[in-house]
Amino acid sequence: MRVQTGNNVGIGGFIITGTAPKQVLVRAIGPSLTHFGVPDVLADPILELHGQDAFVTIINDNWRDTQEDAIQATGIPPTDNLESAILATLPPGAYTGIIKGKNNTSGVGLIEVYDLARGAASKLANLSTRALVGTGSDVMIAGFLLSDGSGDSRVVVRGIGPSLANSFPASALLANPTLELHDGNGVLTLSNNDWQDDPAQAAEISAAGLAPTNNLESAMAATLPPGLYTAILAGLNNGTGIGLVEVYDLGP
Repeated sequence: MRVQTGNNVGIGGFIITGTAPKQVLVRAIGPSLTHFGVPDVLADPILELHGQDAFVTIINDNWRDTQEDAIQATGIPPTDNLESAILATLPPGAYTGIIKGKNNTSGVGLIEVYDLARGAASKLANLSTRALVGTGSDVMIAGFLLSDGSGDSRVVVRGIGPSLANSFPASALLANPTLELHDGNGVLTLSNNDWQDDPAQAAEISAAGLAPTNNLESAMAATLPPGLYTAILAGLNNGTGIGLVEVYDLGP
């Protein structure tokens, strides 16, 4: 995502469901994206982890600052010392990771959450990303990995814009979101403009309780085998604005 300032910082939310705490690693990546050909990266990310009720917000600038040994032990530390990471064991609930640039800088950044306790009686049931959606390389990209061991999963992906009007001026929002879902080879699997375009899909999304509240928003349901997937949120006719992409794991 393109990480800017104020309301246009990057926000990655996730929901843990179940009965047991789950250990997760949340990372904010910027400089190392240059190795993948990404231009204009976020040079020095800062990461905040917010929770509900009495949860004490956790903030990290450089990942080696406080939890270096424990993060190294996960096997997936950031590869640049200026990148951020937080290792935490969290009870079921909703959490928000915020990625911003140090000293109000901006650039392309990545926020990630890794499930380090897949055997626990809980799971990451929802992932969401909110940011300013641009055009070209500045569309919003949300990747997710369905792990081996549980067979195929039924997933709903949503692209939200107009219904964020309770939080932002309508003029700042992505007026007409579009969604694409690609597999690990980059092959386009599904695409959607308005979530009611396909009546069968719309009925399934509604039955899951996940119908968008605005007809111009996007959603699609798919049964997916384990693997890596990418959801791309953009604006119809190169529209831009604040948008939200969400992934819901409905289980087998």
